[in-house]
Amino acid sequence: MPSSSALLAFALVAFAMVLTPGPNMIYLISRSITQGRTAGLISLGGVAIGFVFYMLCAAFGITALLFAVPYAYDALRLAGAAYLLYLAWQAVKPNGRSPFQVRELQVDSPRKLFAMGLLTNLLNPKIAMLYLALLPQFIDPAAGSVLTQSVALGVTQIAISLTVNTMIAIAAGSIAGFFGTRPTWLLLQRWLMGTVLAGLALRLAFETRRT
Repeated sequence: MPSSSALLAFALVAFAMVLTPGPNMIYLISRSITQGRTAGLISLGGVAIGFVFYMLCAAFGITALLFAVPYAYDALRLAGAAYLLYLAWQAVKPNGRSPFQVRELQVDSPRKLFAMGLLTNLLNPKIAMLYLALLPQFIDPAAGSVLTQSVALGVTQIAISLTVNTMIAIAAGSIAGFFGTRPTWLLLQRWLMGTVLAGLALRLAFETRRT
């Protein structure tokens, strides 16, 4: 199992990323406002399956990679730090898009809602980078099975993401209305997330290699 400090640090990364605008959040908010909370939650079910798919692929892939390729940890660490900086810039750049700028979507069946949630997550580069480049930073081969640690961290990320996204889907209309009439709050949210992500990126970039 990962250490408590690694688990908490990864939980912070996962929490910051789930609050950062991305395809999943934009789709779920738009779907919940356009078709209702139930539609948003069904779509979230598809997103959850996408998380499980990524978690299993990453768990087995990372296990093989870290043992087979020298300096793979450092390469993934730097890639993860660079992507966090990119997300930080996306959050604070002028005219950055807010997930609460809702797109109008057509009414779909539950089966299509689930499928579109799954597809949105599978094609989400933020989730791919989270599992393939960020998750390995919190794995210590000396602490035990890399596979077990990968799964434990993946389950943590899924639990955090589903909890936050469920609350967002349920309260999407109220949240969009609040930010729509208070642009200053929206700006503060973007800068807060950008600062957190930039700090995490620097932490990863300058972290010493585990032995």
